[in-house]
Amino acid sequence: MSTVLQLSQVTKSYASAALDRIDFSLPDNAYISLLGPSGSGKTTLLRVIAGFEEPDTGSILFHGKRLDGVEPHDRGIGFVFQNFALFPHLSVAENVAFGLRNRKVDPVTDARALAKRVQDMLSLVGLKGFDDRAVTQISGGQRQRVALARTLVTEPKMVLLDEPLGALDANLRGRMRSELKIIRERCGVTFLHVTGSESEALAMGDLVLVLDHGRIAQAAASDVIYNRPATAAVARFLNCYNLFAGNVVEDTFVGQAGRFPLNGSRRKAPQPAYAIRYDRISIRTRDAALSNDEVRIEGDFIASEYSGAAVNSFFALDDGHVFEVESHLSHARPPAFVEKDRYALVWKKEDALVFG
Repeated sequence: MSTVLQLSQVTKSYASAALDRIDFSLPDNAYISLLGPSGSGKTTLLRVIAGFEEPDTGSILFHGKRLDGVEPHDRGIGFVFQNFALFPHLSVAENVAFGLRNRKVDPVTDARALAKRVQDMLSLVGLKGFDDRAVTQISGGQRQRVALARTLVTEPKMVLLDEPLGALDANLRGRMRSELKIIRERCGVTFLHVTGSESEALAMGDLVLVLDHGRIAQAAASDVIYNRPATAAVARFLNCYNLFAGNVVEDTFVGQAGRFPLNGSRRKAPQPAYAIRYDRISIRTRDAALSNDEVRIEGDFIASEYSGAAVNSFFALDDGHVFEVESHLSHARPPAFVEKDRYALVWKKEDALVFG
């Protein structure tokens, strides 16, 4: 697969380092998710790629050509803003036509040709017949598609999306996920989609990049990120792992929560940590038998949350931390637990991830 974008040692500093020696390559004709918490540098990275800001050091190659000093409108890279940035005084069709009519190089001035391009793009994004609507009179999801159509009609070779679903309600976000993937496949260009939502990143990305303190902590397929996070920070961003700080001492992980025997599998990481995913844990009575390949701790039951397909149960550990267990209802509904009663929380050694 050919490479569309390559960043080498890209740094951008403000009061503190926003981007710190970023290195990655993106494949052509793919959907890429960029995941990271607030303040990790996600939007700064997009703005540097788009040309709204210049990096302090490093190089950016787009289809093999350096972008140093190239103006944003000359890069062949489209940008969809989080707030859509539509012109409220223009109709849907006028918003979509704006970029074609007003670009510096090869503007489309023929009214018939312009109208055809706009109609084709509105059909692509599912807005056929919305030409004369005011953008103030359509839904959030429709405004999102107008913003995307306005970008795609100029035929960019890559599209950057800055948290494009953040302004939409939960139901609409779910529908727009699949719509964005379908539109991207029809266009055949790479989308780089920035999000702070782990479920959104994993659901949409052919490749997921995880940004941590201005650096790429991991770049891999969704299932690899979910099942084998490279660091404790990546596991924390996924919001589905219980994490323990401590140290590895021979074949045991030692921390405030207790001593956990290891199975020998460890990942190199900057800081030692122990992680066990919420859905890998069973809840048992304190006197339940334990097999040789299992690990247990005890906790006091706090509460449960029902989320449709699963129930998440919360326990207070002796060190003060809250421990979470996810029970999928497709297996069996968990029994009702008694508040403040003590339970054994059990998992297999091989299901734990050990960093450091």
